[in-house]
Amino acid sequence: MGQDVLSPPGHSAFDSPTGLLEFLARLRDLSGGKPVGFKLCVGRRSEFLGICRAMEQTGITPDFITIDGSEGGTGAAPLEFSNSVGLPLREGLRFAHNALVGFGVRDRIRIVAAGKISTAFHIFKAIALGADLCNSARGMMFALGCIQARVCNTNRCPVGLTTQDPSRMQALHVPTKAERVASYHRDTIHTFLELVAAAGLEHPTQIGSQHVLRRVDPFTIKPFCDVYPCLEPGTLLHDGEVPERWQPWMAAASADRFRA
Repeated sequence: MGQDVLSPPGHSAFDSPTGLLEFLARLRDLSGGKPVGFKLCVGRRSEFLGICRAMEQTGITPDFITIDGSEGGTGAAPLEFSNSVGLPLREGLRFAHNALVGFGVRDRIRIVAAGKISTAFHIFKAIALGADLCNSARGMMFALGCIQARVCNTNRCPVGLTTQDPSRMQALHVPTKAERVASYHRDTIHTFLELVAAAGLEHPTQIGSQHVLRRVDPFTIKPFCDVYPCLEPGTLLHDGEVPERWQPWMAAASADRFRA
């Protein structure tokens, strides 16, 4: 109490992709087998591929990986990080999905998409790019009354959400705010299912990258499957099959250390 708790730039529990997976295995063992995973915003692609190499070598896989986008971040995050660091969600999500497919472990790992997920169509697009499910923090905060004052770390949140100041906390009226959050969640999921039906599908698992279109220039519209191609299963396990674009990332990927 009374001391700042700052997020460190690195982890003291591990310093390599293999160490990360061994740490996850230890957490899973200590928790009695509960699902264990990790969250990241993809930055250097070779480092994520290094984690995939470590999965191949150790046989250890996380139960889930949460992919955040550079669109994410709390109001307490440094502006340079939230504005400039990491891949946007669509690129990072598709890359992570492809990497796991390429190493033949995608069917053992659930992918969670985060990063500015606030509407039904955001959910639909994320699943089309490879996500199994989505996290929404921003949308829930808006439903609670967040006005993005960006003072989350100062204890002076004007709407009472990110503060322990008793006078400011009064703005967070739990009975009415709870109903707003429940309504937002219910209606968003309902609209998402309407989109699934409008696409002629019977279940969200049938959503594919061919179901979403993107304008790539003033005269051309392409489906996601053309804009974000998918690798074939096991492609990254054999050097002779690695696509040319992926070869520099694979060459730099190491299971033994994160590149500096």
